[in-house]
Amino acid sequence: MLAPVPGPRKEDRPEPKAVASPVRTVGLRLTMASDEPGVVESPAASSTSVVIHVGPPADIACIRRDERYRGTAVHGDIDIIPSATPSRWELKDKDTALILSLSPKLLRAVAEGLDIDPGRVEIRNRFQMRDAQIEHIAWAAKAEMDRGYPCGRLYLDSLGTALAAQLVRNYSTLPRLTGYSSHGLSGPKLKQVLAFIEENLGDDLSLDSIASAAGLSVSHCKALFRQTMGMPLHQYVIRRRVERAVALLREDKLSISQIALETGFSHQSHLALHTRRILGMSPKALRRNSH
Repeated sequence: MLAPVPGPRKEDRPEPKAVASPVRTVGLRLTMASDEPGVVESPAASSTSVVIHVGPPADIACIRRDERYRGTAVHGDIDIIPSATPSRWELKDKDTALILSLSPKLLRAVAEGLDIDPGRVEIRNRFQMRDAQIEHIAWAAKAEMDRGYPCGRLYLDSLGTALAAQLVRNYSTLPRLTGYSSHGLSGPKLKQVLAFIEENLGDDLSLDSIASAAGLSVSHCKALFRQTMGMPLHQYVIRRRVERAVALLREDKLSISQIALETGFSHQSHLALHTRRILGMSPKALRRNSH
């Protein structure tokens, strides 16, 4: 049995409220959920859910379909929860997640579009895996949600269809590709690298320190990271620093100059340079828009 986790018990967490959308799409539903340390019971749902950990690392244990898993979830780690599958989560740390729920109708339509009998498709249960394509879809969906869905239904439908196709092709009972590239970082090595980055975002990170954490040479680490994540390592670190800064701006507890230092930028103008480049807005504008 899993060791009990201290903290309050939450019986049957109510389904998190999705961010209101001015567009109607029956295939994809987006939700941000946050839970304090303790035990969370999530009831079975008719939809299939892709749950992506957001923010600092968190020690998490989970039971689904008599399968048990315990590990440290880092930003971007993915759980796949098939339909009609309840979950029991034991959290040692506060956990925040982006939940993308796919309707049975969408999964059937995607399977048929791939000339696959929907009756043969069953999505598999997965814990804390990595998939660069699913991450790309998820962050695009989150950005759309954060902006209030300006691109409309067609864009959401296309993201939902792309996500459903990835699940049917690679994470179902059909013969599938693996979640990792054989030429990239292995699952454990990738998690070592990402966990080290998350734990040290506010420090003066170097390529040498990141590579050393995974027991790799700098050149090897750089090449394998890019193959696995689809972007250079330094670019990933900057994006994570910007995302962490945006979260702190929304909390509105620290000054912008303090946030810059907390997230590893040398000064406020350095932070502003990258928020404008990546998000098209200054830190002050991002803070105003969060209210």
